[in-house]
Amino acid sequence: MGVMNITPDSFSDGGLLASPEAALAHARQLLADGADWLDVGGESSRPGADPVTVDEELRRVMPVLEALRPLDAAVSLDTYHAETARMGIAAGVGMINDITALRGDAAMAEVVAESNCLVALMHMRGSPKTMQDAPAYDDVVDDICAFFEERLAFAEAAGIRRERVWLDPGFGFGKTIAHNLEILRRLDDFTRFGCPVLIGTSNKSTIGAVLDAPVHERTEGTAATVAVAIMNGAHCVRVHDVKTMAKVARMTDAIRYGSESNG
Repeated sequence: MGVMNITPDSFSDGGLLASPEAALAHARQLLADGADWLDVGGESSRPGADPVTVDEELRRVMPVLEALRPLDAAVSLDTYHAETARMGIAAGVGMINDITALRGDAAMAEVVAESNCLVALMHMRGSPKTMQDAPAYDDVVDDICAFFEERLAFAEAAGIRRERVWLDPGFGFGKTIAHNLEILRRLDDFTRFGCPVLIGTSNKSTIGAVLDAPVHERTEGTAATVAVAIMNGAHCVRVHDVKTMAKVARMTDAIRYGSESNG
């Protein structure tokens, strides 16, 4: 899953895709590099980020979604606003990537249920503005699993079939470095729900802290997390550097599944 942040303030690539033309060119490159999904977002969810209005989010993402239509690509829309999701689905979006797991907007579950799109439910403690304020868990993996059980029950009660749901443990969203590393070590615990597991570790601060590396020098650390995640059951990895990480994923798949295919 290739990241496409249509934002001025995302931690790794804010401001790079300021126009639909730039976004379309980047999307073409991501697909050529091996992306299976394009993940478009109009609001930064970096630690400490302020929320944006629905109107501003729509102003950012809708021209990009329209520009992507001719590509006939699988597009995920990173939003927790029901109106943005509704308009994105009408524009051909195939997945809603909701960092609030259907908690951020009371109308979101209905919007997803009425569509045929997939939905990714992510675990997050608090909000991006507050999530890194002394996060604590009894057991981070067990607590996330309990959260997933509750969210899946909520989704199914709202009419969203489980086979349409992906789960994301929220690496970096309300977790310490130790929590994030524990999530990677025990990622296969989340496969118990029978849903694809999505994880986004790309260039995040845990990698920077471990390697003492600034954000644009975290490729090797990201590669390590991608390989470990795939070995431990990840179905999809959300990354910035698709060209490099697609190769890491292909090699890791060969190790795990015994495939020598280059597809």
